[in-house]
Amino acid sequence: MFRTSVVRVARPALFSRSFATTSLRCAAGDTGAPPKTGGQGDAFQRREKAQEDYAIRQREKEKLLALKAKIHEQQAHLKSLSDHIDEITKDQGGEHN
Repeated sequence: MFRTSVVRVARPALFSRSFATTSLRCAAGDTGAPPKTGGQGDAFQRREKAQEDYAIRQREKEKLLALKAKIHEQQAHLKSLSDHIDEITKDQGGEHN
């Protein structure tokens, strides 16, 4: 009785080895490597990358517009200061005025 129970317990461990043999499967349209490895990728990956690139360009465009507005504001401030300095020095006289 003991011997048969030992054999029954040991047998599943010996014969339950599973050998996995899987191959890389591609769906229809998956012809290229992902874009991160240098390939073009499938249509979804290309569309996603294009959308990400577009969003990045839009953010950069917004930043550039904000910087241009700030530069314009600073130039207007400098011009007003220069006009103010000219107005003050006009009353002082001298050979350059």
